[in-house]
Amino acid sequence: MNVYTSIVSFFQEGGAFMFPIALVLFIGLAIAVERWVFLKRAYQSNRSAYSELLPLMNENKFDQAEQAAQSGNSAISRLISVGLDTMRASPRRDDIHAAMQEGVMESIPRLSKRTNYLSILANVSTLLGLLGTIIGLIAAFTAVANADPADKATLLSQSISVAMNTTAFGLIAAIPLLLIHSLLQNKTLEIVESIEMAGVKALNTIVRSNRRAVNTRESDA
Repeated sequence: MNVYTSIVSFFQEGGAFMFPIALVLFIGLAIAVERWVFLKRAYQSNRSAYSELLPLMNENKFDQAEQAAQSGNSAISRLISVGLDTMRASPRRDDIHAAMQEGVMESIPRLSKRTNYLSILANVSTLLGLLGTIIGLIAAFTAVANADPADKATLLSQSISVAMNTTAFGLIAAIPLLLIHSLLQNKTLEIVESIEMAGVKALNTIVRSNRRAVNTRESDA
């Protein structure tokens, strides 16, 4: 109960700027939860698609792999689907690689969407805290100027203590948002690297299959 009372008192003494800082924190946490859930699902779906499609391609079951890729929603599914579709139009490695690279570039914005908002909200939170403190200090000095000289020191110290609450709360909101932003960026980078790795392995598998097909036709001739 004492902890709850202290938190409520701290919030109330901070003044009006505590509410917009709290709103910024709430929005940032909502974005963080949404992005974490999205990235977690993207990682799992990509891993599942990789485990399903690559063995089919290694066995030269490209038709079956393409059908499975087209029915999937993961980035790796779309990537392999584009690669296999391009292979039928042009077996050249450069053409297939360019098409798959385009697929990777289309996937990155979906993964990094809204993540940068967290760093912006952290900065906004810090600035709101500083602004609240400055306005609180202005009001404090104004009030002290008209107070009894004997009470000026006490009133000034109390007013400064209250005004600093907004800076403290602004930092309390900003620090976790920055940490979460860094965590989500690392998670996004990990997923992008896994997509690129899967694309390279799929490309090599397609190229090896094309070479075997060419060698077979030449030996038959």
